[in-house]
Amino acid sequence: MPVDRLLPTEEAHDLIALTRDIADKVLDPIVDEHEKSETYPEGVFAQLGEAGLLSLPQPEEWGGGGQPYEVYLQVLEEIAARWAAVAVAVSVHSLSSHPLLAFGTEEQKQRWLPQMLSGTQIGAYSLSEPQAGSDAAALRCAATKTDGGYVLNGAKSWITHGGRADFYTLFARTGEGSRGISCFLVPGDQAGLSFGKPEEKMGLHAVPTTSAFYDNARIDDDRLIGDEGQGLQIAFSALDSGRLGIAAVATGLAQAALDEAVKYANERTTFGRKIIDHQGLGFLIADMAAAVAGARATYLDAARRRDLNQPYSQQASVAKLVATDAAMKVTTDAVQVLGGVGYTRDFRVERYMREAKITQIFEGTNQIQRLVIARGLTS
Repeated sequence: MPVDRLLPTEEAHDLIALTRDIADKVLDPIVDEHEKSETYPEGVFAQLGEAGLLSLPQPEEWGGGGQPYEVYLQVLEEIAARWAAVAVAVSVHSLSSHPLLAFGTEEQKQRWLPQMLSGTQIGAYSLSEPQAGSDAAALRCAATKTDGGYVLNGAKSWITHGGRADFYTLFARTGEGSRGISCFLVPGDQAGLSFGKPEEKMGLHAVPTTSAFYDNARIDDDRLIGDEGQGLQIAFSALDSGRLGIAAVATGLAQAALDEAVKYANERTTFGRKIIDHQGLGFLIADMAAAVAGARATYLDAARRRDLNQPYSQQASVAKLVATDAAMKVTTDAVQVLGGVGYTRDFRVERYMREAKITQIFEGTNQIQRLVIARGLTS
């Protein structure tokens, strides 16, 4: 059932209504087919871009929607409730655009932002490496300075939209230590850039996740975003927002699983009563509903702080932790509510359960979120 949302403006209500209409008419009818066959949804991101849903929180002066982050995240939640893989890719696109918006020069913004924010191009975020996941400072992919530009060599991993994106926000080593990392904007058709076979994932099958390989890939000086050595600062500033995106995606997944469980529990009968009327199951579903509401409240709290230009890094970690743990529990409980049929692919809850697991891992594992939260409490 649609979530009754408290939104700040009439325009925000219209955006949610538009998102629900697109999600119901464009995403919902094809999600099962693409997830089962592991095929890419050609044209879907262009449709979302045409509707303005790929750039909602970005400034209007560059072609964005100029919406508060709390509105954007609720739109993302609505998309995730129909198709988590698409919602993750939308969140990653926003994450990938952030460095140029926040640290790029006016010339760089004028050159690249309009296409990014119009939806004609989709972006990917390229930070992780085979030996550098949670420890981003350990990355080895190198950008060697040459006359007029840089030469890129090395491997990146776990790239959402890898091989399909139009641009890659790349973090590569230009010096020693944590201050020797820089940020670059690499075009998707870059010579010397190739991609590995898509990962055989537990879920999110329709959007590929791949490794990327740079072999003497030469880029111009103007592809450097920010200053040399500023890469980790740029990466971490983007990740706070990215974690809120994943929290919203996880909440949407949990809401979808709750809706399936409620529907089934109101239709299925045992011992002459609807199963939701049996206290043991009714209480289980009540706990699921409370977990979804709690997840939504945490990401909205962090988003509102962000919108007010207040510190929100710790709240973003709380939101990511609470929402993704809730998604894992709620989707697992939804399978339990449906019983044997919940374990089959005849119902979506088994897919929701598989998809929920990755939300506890990417954009910083939940163990890393606990570390961030704990450090905030001791400072």
